[in-house]
Amino acid sequence: MTTTPSSEALPRVRLRKREERRIRAGHLWVFSNEIDTARTPLKGLEPGSDVVLEDSTGRPLGVGYVNPASLIAVRLVGRDPAHPLSRSLLVHRLKVALSLRERLYGAPFYRLVYGESDGLPGLVVDRFGEVLVAQLLTAGMERHREEVVAALEKVLRPRTIVLRNDSAIRGLEGLERYVEVALGEAPEAVALEENGVRFEAPLLSGQKTGWYYDHRDNRSALAPLVAGRRVLDLFSYIGGWGVQAAAFGAERVTCVDGSNPALDQVMVNARLNGVEGRVETVHGDVFDALKALKEEERYDVVIADPPAFIKRRKDHKAGLAAYARLNQLAMRLLARDGILVSASCSWHLGRDELRQLLLSRARHLSRNLVIVRQGHQGGDHPVHPAIPETDYLKAFTCRVLPA
Repeated sequence: MTTTPSSEALPRVRLRKREERRIRAGHLWVFSNEIDTARTPLKGLEPGSDVVLEDSTGRPLGVGYVNPASLIAVRLVGRDPAHPLSRSLLVHRLKVALSLRERLYGAPFYRLVYGESDGLPGLVVDRFGEVLVAQLLTAGMERHREEVVAALEKVLRPRTIVLRNDSAIRGLEGLERYVEVALGEAPEAVALEENGVRFEAPLLSGQKTGWYYDHRDNRSALAPLVAGRRVLDLFSYIGGWGVQAAAFGAERVTCVDGSNPALDQVMVNARLNGVEGRVETVHGDVFDALKALKEEERYDVVIADPPAFIKRRKDHKAGLAAYARLNQLAMRLLARDGILVSASCSWHLGRDELRQLLLSRARHLSRNLVIVRQGHQGGDHPVHPAIPETDYLKAFTCRVLPA
């Protein structure tokens, strides 16, 4: 197990003059161009090692960990240099995070740790009852991997801990990608319940941690809109939206996805809830499927919840065009008085920008569009008010009518 040095023994990283304002305002990231590398060279520091951050005069601003190879060179874990990242700090932060989730949810199915918003930058943990799935996304968290696992064991006493460290984000930190079972034995799938609907999610082979808890509240809001209706779920994955729509009383649900294993799991989840007779799947590229459907099908509700089309700022133009195309094709499939649920997990696509895009595509089709609900990520993905990047999820529920 890694031994955490005292704060007096930690290397110092000093900011350039007038670069501390954002940090004092609450942000936890320090970019490489904000550091006075003449006075505190980064090259000699080990990626992930603990450091004390100082302002330009040498006054301490906090403690965190460093990665000289990353654009985000330092991530703070606290303001008191006496308490660097350690097993005891991890245990404390996990207990604080757990107390919030237990106040919000009656069952142990939620995002337990959401990085910076829970004071643990670079760490994500999803809970599926006695099974925990963790992602260590930074060199600092990877360096403290043993302490992370030990802290999770101490606080939650799980049966299984899986490290899903296969995210492309790790490449930005110079880290290898891997999946490993750190505790116990990993089942092929984990059970969970959301909004009273049962699911099984693939543990080792599914997307991200196997499930997306962030849309829980937005999916709950489907209930009054889908009863007795025809529903189209685009980019359905394993049926988080579509199976819930069927469970909420939809007449027929069509789930479209490019993954056959995901669609097989849609039907498993439909059977778990006794709605398999009202759920069908379409395999293939979603855009191709939309073109094929537009001449013969009309739906009362269309759900468009794609993967992030804009992962980096330089992808903005092409990603914006993809969102516009998707939503226009989705609107064309709506019945005369239809509901479009349009979502985006791209932080680089702003809420106002998506709203304007929806209006533009509706007007292009000579439709009137009004927004009846604006959705966000759930409470287990709390937003850090000083870190805009933690507020990423958008979901607009729109009524679309003929002009």
